[in-house]
Amino acid sequence: MGSITKRDRSFWPKVVQDFFGTENPFDWDEKNWFPAKSFEVPSCNVIENEKEFKLEMSAPGFEKKDFKVEVSDGILHISAEKENKVEEEKENYRKKEFSYSSIRRSFSLPEYVKDDGIDAKYENGILHVVVPKKSVESTKPKKAITVG
Repeated sequence: MGSITKRDRSFWPKVVQDFFGTENPFDWDEKNWFPAKSFEVPSCNVIENEKEFKLEMSAPGFEKKDFKVEVSDGILHISAEKENKVEEEKENYRKKEFSYSSIRRSFSLPEYVKDDGIDAKYENGILHVVVPKKSVESTKPKKAITVG
């Protein structure tokens, strides 16, 4: 087998295009023949009650240290990145593999939340984020006035 020519390099993106019915489903970096770095948008449940918002984000395969939770200009940013490396050496071969996982999600926060009271915990593949609400002072009940 000879070396790969420039004409041959266009073969794989064309095969992918024909198979998937789209021009570039993996966002190919044609210089390197690898998909460009991308991220996944995880599913999330948002539960609201009188005292707080609770977010339950599906993120299996990550660890607590992989997460970054920040608030900036009224927006809650949640992200996680993980890189896995596997190296194996045997008598007649050497194997080296790696994979990269990344998730990101952002939420606009209402004005009536406490930015400084946000809490996050990761358990069993789910990131739990609690966003407390500011306490609203109760107002006097409405009083009906009869018009005379």
